[in-house]
Amino acid sequence: MAWFHYLLTQPLTNVLVFFYNTIALRDLGLAIILLTVFIRLVLFPLFHKSTRQQIIIQHLQPRLKEIQKEFKEDKVKQTEAMMALYREHGVNPFSGFLFLLVQIPILIALYQIFLLDFGAGKLAGLYSFVADPGALHTTLLGLINLNQPSILMVALAAILQYFQAKLALPPRQEGKIPSPAEAAMRHMVFIGPLITLLIFYRLPSAVSLYWVVSSLFSIGQQIVINRSLAHLRNGSNRSSHSNA
Repeated sequence: MAWFHYLLTQPLTNVLVFFYNTIALRDLGLAIILLTVFIRLVLFPLFHKSTRQQIIIQHLQPRLKEIQKEFKEDKVKQTEAMMALYREHGVNPFSGFLFLLVQIPILIALYQIFLLDFGAGKLAGLYSFVADPGALHTTLLGLINLNQPSILMVALAAILQYFQAKLALPPRQEGKIPSPAEAAMRHMVFIGPLITLLIFYRLPSAVSLYWVVSSLFSIGQQIVINRSLAHLRNGSNRSSHSNA
C-alpha cells in the first residue's frame, strides 16, 4: 500500500495541514471544509461530465423504451439502436461508475487521515514547505469534536444526500405509471441516506463533515446542470404529450 500512501494519503495530509496553518486559522474543521472544496474543484470536470451525461440518459428513457418495444425480439438490434442513440447525444451509459470509482480511493485516504493522531510531534511525512503545526485543534469552530461521532453531522449528511438524489431524478409525468427501473431509482433516494446513517454513525465526525460539504457542492452543481439541460426536459415533456 506504499503507492497509495505516497500518491493520495500523504499529499492530502499535506494539503490539509497547509490549510490548517494558513487560511483555516488553525481550525481543523475549516481546514477539512477547504480540503473538500479543493478536492471537488480538482474533480469538477469529471463530475460535471458524468452528472450531465446521466441526466441526458434519464431524459432519453422514453426513446429507449420505444427502441426496446420495436426490437423486442432482436436483442442484438436493440442494443445497436440504443448505443446509436447514446452516440447521437454524445453520452456513455457507464459514465456514472467512473466518478464513483475515482471517489472510493479518495474516501479511503481521507478516512485514514481523519484517524491519525494529531497530537504534537505525531504528524509524519510533511513536505519541506509545510510547517509542522504541533498538536492540531480537532474541532469545528470550537463547537464539534471532529475525533468523535456526531449525530448532528451524520443527520445533516443524510439529509443533504437525500436532496442531492432528489435533484438527480427525472420529473414525474402525470398520468403515467413509472417503469420498474424508474420506481427502483426513486426508492434509492431513501436507501442512500439510510446507508449514510448506518455507516457514519460510529465514524469520527470529520468524515461526516467531508460528506456534508461534498454533498453541498454536488447539490450546487446539480442545480446548474439541471438549468443548462432544461431544454431536454421540455423536449421530453412535449414528446410525451405528442405520444399521448
